[in-house]
Amino acid sequence: MDRDQLIRRHVSVMGFRRAAMRALPRPMFDFTDGGAEDEITLRRNEAAFHEPALLPRPLQGVADRDLSVELFGKTLAMPVMIGPTGLSGMLWPDGELESHRAATAAGTAFCLSHASTVPLEALPKTGNRWMQVFVYKDRGFTRSLADRAQEAGYDALVLTIDNQTLGQRERDVRNGFSIPPKLLVKVMAAMAIRPSWLWRMRERRDFTFANYTGIEGGADRNTLAGRMNALLDPTMSWADVAMLRRHWPGPLILKGILHPADIQLAVDHGVDGVIVSNHGGRQLDRAAAGLDALPAIAAAAKGRLKVLLDGGIRRGVDVLIAKAMGADACLIARPQLWGLAVAGETGVAAVLEILRRDLDRALCLCGVTRFVDADADLLAPGIVPPNLPKAIAA
Repeated sequence: MDRDQLIRRHVSVMGFRRAAMRALPRPMFDFTDGGAEDEITLRRNEAAFHEPALLPRPLQGVADRDLSVELFGKTLAMPVMIGPTGLSGMLWPDGELESHRAATAAGTAFCLSHASTVPLEALPKTGNRWMQVFVYKDRGFTRSLADRAQEAGYDALVLTIDNQTLGQRERDVRNGFSIPPKLLVKVMAAMAIRPSWLWRMRERRDFTFANYTGIEGGADRNTLAGRMNALLDPTMSWADVAMLRRHWPGPLILKGILHPADIQLAVDHGVDGVIVSNHGGRQLDRAAAGLDALPAIAAAAKGRLKVLLDGGIRRGVDVLIAKAMGADACLIARPQLWGLAVAGETGVAAVLEILRRDLDRALCLCGVTRFVDADADLLAPGIVPPNLPKAIAA
């Protein structure tokens, strides 16, 4: 089934979620779909987009729309890029390669997760590639990942900062989810009723964190998966951002910013961009939705660095709302995983195309010719979130 056939069959991003639920064993689906604890923040991310209302301006002559944006010296054909998602290769063989090809074909950026199932060097040197890193107790390992990314020609480095320790993802605990999968009765039963997944993964069921092989004694998958929490460092601080800024010569982006006071610190430390994110609701439950935190962060940034939004994007109009509230562009995570689980590269391409068409339609109906020109004038005053700063609302 080609991309357009998939779009006609599933219609929307949430259609791909339903299809992914049918395609994946329950532990794998819940790993990609779930959040921390009561999943309140996960739900907030989506619900936040339901509140703002748009004030369209017809009669503007918008026969041709321009969805492109410029980020860190590169032009993207659309303001939606693929964010880092760990273990994509457990949904589809070499899943990261599949998603990267789809993003490149769509003219947008792809960020490889630190926890990819293929080594970072395996990603073809095509398109716009970003690399995610963490701060580890072994700062040398953090620097080594940055060095490898530089050697491999990555375009930007994304430092995720909201992972001082791992969140409590209770779906995974209940399902007995582990890397690699343990052959528990309930796990085996869940796999057995998804024969299509079993068949395509028949030679790839030993997936692991490919970028971690060789650290502290080699590629012991069980040790690496079990020790991830031990590798992370609660003492991480702005000094680590400064260290990485000195070490990495290209664009440096911080992922996990929610408080506007952190923007001045980011500017002071030479950061080029921030991703307003709560880790998809997978870390601190009860954290603010990214969209709710966005306006104050955009006001604090004052154009001094790029402001991106991650979390809750399910429609193209969500991207337009994010732009009106101060974001330069958005990232998606779960939606591309749902597409990947359904049809590999073709499924990811279909999800991106649905969002592109949605956004183009929303621009037309709102009377906006260029995405970059969309601003707070599109938002209905009575429904603008109360924390929207005057600098954005003006």
